Amino acid sequence: MKVKAKELELQSEINRKRLVEIAFKAKAAHIGGGLSCLNILTVLYFNVMNMEAGNPEVPCRDRFVLSKGHCAEALYVTLEARGFFPAEVTNTLGEFGSVLSGHPTIHVPGVEVNTGALGHGLSIGVGIALAAKMDRLQYRTFVLMGDGEQGEGSIYEAAMAANQYKLDNLVAIIDRNGLQISGTTEDIMALESINQRWSALGWDVTEVNGDKIEDIVSAFGKIDYSDSHPHLLIAHTTKGKGVSYMEGDPVWHHEIPDVEQYEQAIREISESIEILEKQIQRV
Repeated sequence: MKVKAKELELQSEINRKRLVEIAFKAKAAHIGGGLSCLNILTVLYFNVMNMEAGNPEVPCRDRFVLSKGHCAEALYVTLEARGFFPAEVTNTLGEFGSVLSGHPTIHVPGVEVNTGALGHGLSIGVGIALAAKMDRLQYRTFVLMGDGEQGEGSIYEAAMAANQYKLDNLVAIIDRNGLQISGTTEDIMALESINQRWSALGWDVTEVNGDKIEDIVSAFGKIDYSDSHPHLLIAHTTKGKGVSYMEGDPVWHHEIPDVEQYEQAIREISESIEILEKQIQRV
């Protein structure tokens, strides 16, 4: 499934509005990190990955692992938009008995593995990608990690294993928004230079502006899945992207907007949607 960049931008904004809606309704979400990774998820699900929403377990499908599982709401609205389940299911987030919990589980259509324990997603992705190699299957595996998550030692064990087994069918993405729950990543556990670190581990590393859909599409399009190296995209993003008062503020890691803030967020995103719709109509 391939979608033009401007249409992907529109879809990402629609997903952004939906994320704010369900977070406000549920009164619980990791909204800042969810908003920062929505562009990445939109490009993956609408432009990159091979999958069938009506047949989520088709053997040849590409696999996705949300290692930063606390941002489950971003994944849920993307799966809804892609047709894996209806809005009525997404609306149950936060309700007793809902299939949707604060972290992804395999009870949700389209979710491959339970995630949320930070540092584990890449190890799982390595196992899935290695299984594809052993079974001579062509599917690819994509793993989305947070940058605060990079302090987990298990990530680097997985990174070494991916290089050892030449997993060129594995793509990891770091949502590099620079913030985690208690402040900046560089103050808490400095990560730079991420590029040099992962390159030294044998990965094919690309840095990309994760706030620009066109740049994300271009980066994924240039990946060589036959070069015997695992791939890493360092996506430089903005925490709280798309909502002016949330952008770059660590308080929105886990904060929920009040009524006035909610209305402002919906208004801002709706204006972005309207602008994109007009731009698409003129083409």
